[in-house]
Amino acid sequence: MTVLVTGGAGFIGSAVVRYLLTETDEVVVNVDALTYAGNLDSLTPVQNSKRYVFEHADICDPARISEIFAAHRPQYVMHLAAESHVDRSIDGPGDFIQTNVVGTYNLLQTSLAYFQSLDEASKSRFRFQHVSTDEVFGDLGADASERFTEATPYSPSSPYSATKAGSDHLVRAWQRTYGLPVIVTNCSNNYGPYQFPEKLIPHMILNALSGKALPIYGDGRQIRDWLYVEDHARALWVSLTRGRIGETYAIGGHNELQNIEVVQKICAILEECVTRDSRTSPYESLITYVTDRPGHDTRYAIDAGKIQRELGWKPEETFETGLRRTVEWYLDNEWWWKRVLDGKYRLERIGTQRSA
Repeated sequence: MTVLVTGGAGFIGSAVVRYLLTETDEVVVNVDALTYAGNLDSLTPVQNSKRYVFEHADICDPARISEIFAAHRPQYVMHLAAESHVDRSIDGPGDFIQTNVVGTYNLLQTSLAYFQSLDEASKSRFRFQHVSTDEVFGDLGADASERFTEATPYSPSSPYSATKAGSDHLVRAWQRTYGLPVIVTNCSNNYGPYQFPEKLIPHMILNALSGKALPIYGDGRQIRDWLYVEDHARALWVSLTRGRIGETYAIGGHNELQNIEVVQKICAILEECVTRDSRTSPYESLITYVTDRPGHDTRYAIDAGKIQRELGWKPEETFETGLRRTVEWYLDNEWWWKRVLDGKYRLERIGTQRSA
């Protein structure tokens, strides 16, 4: 079988590609435009696999995507290509509309035409999986018993989450209107190895190692549900191969923490793992509080009961084990993140403007 993965050089996409090539026997076609966060170095462990093909292409180019479908004839499409950073969406929402909405539309149209060309046996096996976020639901109140479920109404807060909400609606419409066999997933905050350092956890690790300030938005009490990326990759494969057509599966890590708690845990692990010069201050002393992000959601939390009950998936990593693995990976793989920082990104803050 052939699995076409869009965005397979990104953070979650590369974890999916590595999982498929090490834990299954499938052929994997990675379609990625290699924008700023796309990094083929993240696929170094599997890049020489005979079952791996890379296609440098943009989902916003329908002719090129059609060529790829014709050449590789996938049975499964795992759609992860997206602009995903809230701060960047505040500064430049147009890119998010183009990739997340228009790009998803193009991919749906190409997938539908391909699906309609298949014989009945091949149609019965074809699946289109759309990977989305819990941010489409907006935020939750302080009631710890309240969590997002597959039935939670949409209420996106940022240009990023609004464009992901739009793409979710398109995917479901193509299933309802045209019969395209789709599965939608909504995940909580991912973390783990190979994550682009604009995101909270790698940003704090690398700033701390450089002796730079650890900037906390607002009071740092925003709550997120943290999901180790390799657990997410397993969940996506399980939902794609065993899930029901037309269903949505919420995927969470069962790890709700305040942002300030996450940063404090990172500092504690670094104190254990890294020998500081006796003249330097503890890592936690680098924590600073900065002006909050515009429209910052207060709390996210996923009820992942459905995927556990119906498909038997649950996360294997606790936040403590996953965070330690993540910190140790960044310590052991300086070659990877230094190549990232050799580009345009310099760990600067973006997304502070209130109008585009």
